[in-house]
Amino acid sequence: MKKFFLIVLFPILTLNIMAQEKIVQTAGRDQLGDFAPKFAELNDDVLFGQVWSRTDKLGLRDRSLVTITSLISQGITDNSLVYHLQSAKQNGITRTEIAEILTHIGFYAGWPKAWAAFRLAKDVWAEETAAADEKARFGQEMIFPIGEPNDAYARYFIGQSYLAPVSSEQVGINNVTFEPGCRNNWHIHHARNGGGQLLVCVAGTGWYQEWGKPARLLRPGDVVNIPAGVKHWHGATADSWFAHLAIEVPGEETVNEWLEPVTDEVYGSLRQ
Repeated sequence: MKKFFLIVLFPILTLNIMAQEKIVQTAGRDQLGDFAPKFAELNDDVLFGQVWSRTDKLGLRDRSLVTITSLISQGITDNSLVYHLQSAKQNGITRTEIAEILTHIGFYAGWPKAWAAFRLAKDVWAEETAAADEKARFGQEMIFPIGEPNDAYARYFIGQSYLAPVSSEQVGINNVTFEPGCRNNWHIHHARNGGGQLLVCVAGTGWYQEWGKPARLLRPGDVVNIPAGVKHWHGATADSWFAHLAIEVPGEETVNEWLEPVTDEVYGSLRQ
């Protein structure tokens, strides 16, 4: 029985149509339209236009997982696998996940096939690997842990931040870590009496700014006292990770009000 593999080397364009992602693919016609128009039609209109576009049945992330597993199992580690690894990354598969996926595949499809796939995957996820290494190096600079992604407050941040609880007794203390360029929105700590926040910088370089005032560059050892009712923001500089302890000052009827993001124009104008 003959086997045919449809290989595409151009990016997939997705369109949101009635909550279903419609895949628009032109690689077949671009590469084989004159030589094999029917094959080009099947590749663009059937494989991607119909099968890959059935995202209401199976999402793009899962389809990428199935596809790279199938290719590796057959020993296909050429440009087609590179393309589908790139698509898998685009569809949400992380560096940690692809490493675990390929390790799992190795036990079933064969160790040499997994080795070959790892060589390609390392290049595709190289940027994430470098970021992970930089994060690990930064974590060694301070005695407090970086913690977990600050997902609960992600909508109030530009960029990735991390949160590590340090103490919940007497006063709340958290270590907040910002990747380069990450900052929180303008916000205000309200309280009927007392309240506010205290920042103790522990690693890297960052910024603190109050509304209507110049930004202040922060380094390890710096302390920032933020009274209740003051509109402000804080975060990392563009080229450095940054971490500070955030200490909640006790008060009555305390609440945080999150406001507008710090625009790229405002952030980009800051100079060390």
